[in-house]
Amino acid sequence: MSSMKDLNVTFETISEDGSYSEGDTIVGTVSFRLTKEVKVKSLCVKAKGDVKAEWTEGTGYFQITHTAKRRYFKVKEYLIAKTGKGTVLPKGVHTFRFGLKIPEGSMPSSFKGVYGKIVYMFEAKMSRSWWWPSKVKKKINFISKTLQQFWEVMCPQSGAVSKNIGGLSQGRVQMSATTDRNVCTPGETISVVAKICNSSSKNMRPKFKLEQKTVFRCNESTKKWVMNLFKEVGETISPYSERTVSCQLKIPDDAISTIHNCEIISVEYYIKVYLDISFAFDPEVVFPLVIVPSRYAAIQPGEAVRPYPPGTTEATSYSNFASPAFHTGFGSVPTVSGHYPTPDATQHDNITSDNYNQWSHGATAQGISAPVFKAPSMQHPGPTLTTSLQGEQPPSYTSIYQHQNETL
Repeated sequence: MSSMKDLNVTFETISEDGSYSEGDTIVGTVSFRLTKEVKVKSLCVKAKGDVKAEWTEGTGYFQITHTAKRRYFKVKEYLIAKTGKGTVLPKGVHTFRFGLKIPEGSMPSSFKGVYGKIVYMFEAKMSRSWWWPSKVKKKINFISKTLQQFWEVMCPQSGAVSKNIGGLSQGRVQMSATTDRNVCTPGETISVVAKICNSSSKNMRPKFKLEQKTVFRCNESTKKWVMNLFKEVGETISPYSERTVSCQLKIPDDAISTIHNCEIISVEYYIKVYLDISFAFDPEVVFPLVIVPSRYAAIQPGEAVRPYPPGTTEATSYSNFASPAFHTGFGSVPTVSGHYPTPDATQHDNITSDNYNQWSHGATAQGISAPVFKAPSMQHPGPTLTTSLQGEQPPSYTSIYQHQNETL
């Protein structure tokens, strides 16, 4: 039976939603209880961020699996440094405070989809001789700071389309549409207005749709997943008439943020305004939309995001934290305290002292690569023509397996 019990990690969150971003420091404690004196080889904490996409095509001998992955960063810190003799810990409850700094650079927000995911993970691991390492893992909710640039340039959009009605029908149809913004947060409502001039002999109905498009990329192969998050149908517009229609388009409360700075997975949103015309191509105006985290709703466009809640200050360096003898009680179990000298941060693997330190300055970024991604343009992409499905019902946002699944 293991003499170590209740290994746990607790975060001291620096934002109201419990999320972290580039440059933030993950501060918290690692705690465990020992039922007897134990010799420990090392105790370390690490954080890392990874993206992976994978899917399989074909069957039998013709089956091909596409895989792509990348590591954005990995930082590690020893709370009990490796030594040749090991470190003896007495019976009782032990609590260690840590601080891991996430590297700067452009990294995408956390995401989980059908064919891939972007995951940020924290792990604490204790190693002992003749025992399997004891580990505890927790996911980190990561929100990219790069989305702030979109919130700062929030502006309305407009577009227009004109089309001749062919076949047995005569005339022309014109439509102009506007939105009151191009950036929003989950749960917000966007106002969309369309002006239609029906100079033809056909009836038509205006429709408004919010579409989410997720693209997974593995080398030259891509997989697209499209979902309709919102749809509203207006009243019929009679031949040779004009009409102005509007729609209050509600963004789902659980809509994920736009992902634009990842070369493997991207998430984009589009507002589509189109006219449903029987036996004809439907004229359509498309507006790109950026969805940013709800944390931006509390600030004004152009105002810097406050990463720390009121009344707190940023931990600027490890030396600003509490004394190395940082212990808390666990019920009636006696706590252990004492003085632990600080090892050289650059010589973790060569320390020979039997004592240990609860703070280490040796957290370094490994494998970090932060390419610069060009933000998608907020200009209207121009009208496009598509054919809509007649009698289409708006799908559920959470029923992901009921939506279109196709390969680009």
